Formats: sequence, C-alpha cells, structure tokens
Amino acid sequence: MDPCFLEARELVQLLARRKLSARELMAAHLARIQAVNPTLNAIVGKLPDEECLTLAARVDELRARGGQLGALAGLPWAFKDLEEAVGLVCTFGSPIFRDHRPVADTVLVERLRRAGVVPIGKTNVSEFGMGSHTYNGVYGATRNPYDLTKSAGGSSGGAAVAVATGMLPLADGSDLGGSLRNPGNFNNIVGLRPSVGLVPQAPSTMPFLGFAVKGPLARTVADAALLLAVMAGDDPRDPGCYPSQPAHFNEPLAREVRGARIAWSPDLGCLPLESAVREVIDAQRAVLEQLGCLVEEAAPDLADADAIFLTLRRWRAWTELGPLLEAHRAELKPEALEEIEAGSRVTSTALATAFKAHAALLERMRRFNERYEFLVSAVNQVVPFDVGLNWPTSVAGVPMDHYIAWMKSAYWITTTWAPAISVPAGFTPQGLPVGIQITGRWRDDRRVLEMAYAFEQATGVGARRPAPPPR
Repeated sequence: MDPCFLEARELVQLLARRKLSARELMAAHLARIQAVNPTLNAIVGKLPDEECLTLAARVDELRARGGQLGALAGLPWAFKDLEEAVGLVCTFGSPIFRDHRPVADTVLVERLRRAGVVPIGKTNVSEFGMGSHTYNGVYGATRNPYDLTKSAGGSSGGAAVAVATGMLPLADGSDLGGSLRNPGNFNNIVGLRPSVGLVPQAPSTMPFLGFAVKGPLARTVADAALLLAVMAGDDPRDPGCYPSQPAHFNEPLAREVRGARIAWSPDLGCLPLESAVREVIDAQRAVLEQLGCLVEEAAPDLADADAIFLTLRRWRAWTELGPLLEAHRAELKPEALEEIEAGSRVTSTALATAFKAHAALLERMRRFNERYEFLVSAVNQVVPFDVGLNWPTSVAGVPMDHYIAWMKSAYWITTTWAPAISVPAGFTPQGLPVGIQITGRWRDDRRVLEMAYAFEQATGVGARRPAPPPR
C-alpha cells in the first residue's frame, strides 16, 4: 500500500523494525504534497524538500546507532500555524505576523519533537484561529478535498485536509469553538476535543479560563488515541492541567459498549440543522442500537451556553488581541475586529454573570451524565459550504446573527468542558462528508475513544478517501 495512507500505528512499527526508513517515508509524503498541496493549500511555510529529507535521514542514523527514539519517531509533521515552533515561521494566519520567527517552542511542539516527529512546515489556519473556515490574508484559503469549491472547516482546516489526503499521517490541532471537530467533520476524518485540562496549553495568558484545548486529528480513532498519548499529561508550566495517565490511551480500544446509555439529540434540542446533515445522522441511530447501546431521545439543559461562550470568548479576544487594534486595524478581517471590539465592551458584571452561569451549566451537565454516559449530536449544523463565503448566513432558513452562530452545535458542547469527538458518519448525495459528535463525561476521554472506535468499526465510513484533485 501507499505509505501515505497507512495508519500511523503501522508506520511507527514499520519504522521501528526498519522495514521502512524515515527518509523513504519522507520522500513519499513530499511527493504527495507536491501532487496535491498546490490545489488544496493545506501545508504552508514548508521547508525545502532537501532539508526535510536531511532531517528524516538523521532519524534513520540515530535508529541505526541504537539511540533513544520517541513514540512517533520518523513521522513527517507540520504544526498548526497557531503553534510557535523554532525554525518555522508562525503567522497565526495574520499578515501582522507574516514574518514572525518564534524563539521558543510551545509545550505541545516540545512534546512532539521529543516524540521524534520530523517537522516540515505548518498547516494553514483561519486568522488567529477565529471562525471555522480556513482562509487568511497570508496564505489564502484551504479547499475541501471532496469538493474543491467548498470549505475545509477550521481553524485546523489545513491540518485536517493534510491528513485526509495523505500529506501527513497525523496532525495536531486546537479547539475553542469547534476547531478540531468541525474540520474533522468536513474532511471525513477523526477530530478529538479532549477534556479541558488533559493536554497542556502552555504558554497561556489564561490557564484557568478553560474552553480552549489542543488535540489530535487522524484518519482513524486508534491513531487519534496514539497521538493523544503523546500530547496528554500535566506540565508545571500549565497550572490548569491535571495529572493523568497518557499511556492508557495506547491500550487496545476494542471494548464492550453494549448497555451504554446514550442521549440522542442531533440538534441539541433546538438548533436548526440542514436536512442533508439530519438525514445522515438520523441513519446512524440504528448503528448504535445494533451495537447494543440504549439510545433515548434526550437533550441536556444547555441554557445560557450561548451567552457564556460568546461573553468569555469575546473578552478573551479583547484581552489577547486588543493591543493590535491601534496599529493594525486595517490588517484584521472584519470578523476579528467585530470580536475584539465586542470584547472591549464586556463589563465586569457581564463577566461575573457568565462565570456563575457556567458553573450552573456544568452542574446540570454532571447530573445529566449520571443517567447518560454519552450524548450524540451533530458536529456541524451545515454541510461544507462555498469556499468563497466568509461564513454561512443562514441554516435551514434560519438567519445567523454573527459569524460563528452556524456552529452552535460545536461550541455549546465546548461549554461542557467534556471530551467530544467527531467521527465520520456518512456522505450527502452530493458526496460531502458528515460526521457525528460523541460527547462523554468530563475526564472520561478513554471511554469516548472506545465508543468512537466501536462506531467507526461498525460503519467503515472513514475508509472512504477523496479523489486526487486535478493539477
């Protein structure tokens, strides 16, 4: 088989047994990138091919000498362009940082390097990670490999497309309002948003705010677990990260799910869904029932989720990006300006109200999870939309009043702080991917992976790959 589409777990074993060299694997991925990236625009800020091959050859040399190698040694890697990595430009998707050269790695990049990945560049993002549509004024838009006229989602859109098309075996991403789950959904791959506090965020200006997490993108649930085992684990530089046992994510995921009680709520009780999304998701209820799960129609009480999320997100945007307004207003996209300026108007009373409401929501969710182990819902309320749109302005005929209103199905789940995974579920008649979102109990990430694995094995939808784009 083409090594570009082998599971990462298999690649790691082939490399360890020296049945495949890191240089050979790199050459195959570079050829794949050369073939499809000019059309899709997923990998950006890439190093020259010869430098990539030299870095891979060093892994082979270290292996030949019997050196200590990490869990991902020899895998080609491109970090999300929100992660600062020494030796690579980090633009954050903004012309303001077009030439920014970091002087230190983030903790996540540090961990991936320690695991032995071979860095080749970055993956494209939306500006400052805002919105779930990957386009920016530095590199342009990333296109969906299943339909080049459609969005790849975001903000980890470049990462998702690179994995879906075999340009990378795995990818790191991050998720505030859906930036791991939405692009996973749009590109027929797996995107896991871990529990808040499982993966370190450092450096972070707000380590206890929560909401933002980092996590894996992969073509299979098992590969997502492999990467999570590298990413997870507390670090003293992130006081908001709790102690965990990352190694247990590497244990086999095949577990009995019969008897698991599932709350079935594609629209979370009230959200508009495009009919094409609802049809694909509704067909999957039978899969869960055939697995022996107890599926009941029920929705958690997520009252105030919208106000909580938007208030805290806007306040965070103002706190972190507000200083850019005076000197760089003209270089910010309209949605970023709107978000930052809205944050400047968040009062201390509004902030306190949001924090109190969030505490109440978390308690309601805890009680809901006493009965239900999982909640199944839509990842996205829409199918991949036109790549030329900034954002969908309506869903199923319902007007959207701001640029992320169309993705409430993702960011309402964000407010629960629970682990949530996007798993391929099917395709529309037009051939566009649709995933389902499986949300578990807080800090029960392992069980979410087990349920996702059972669903994946029962459906096989994730095995469908996009056709090569025209060159």
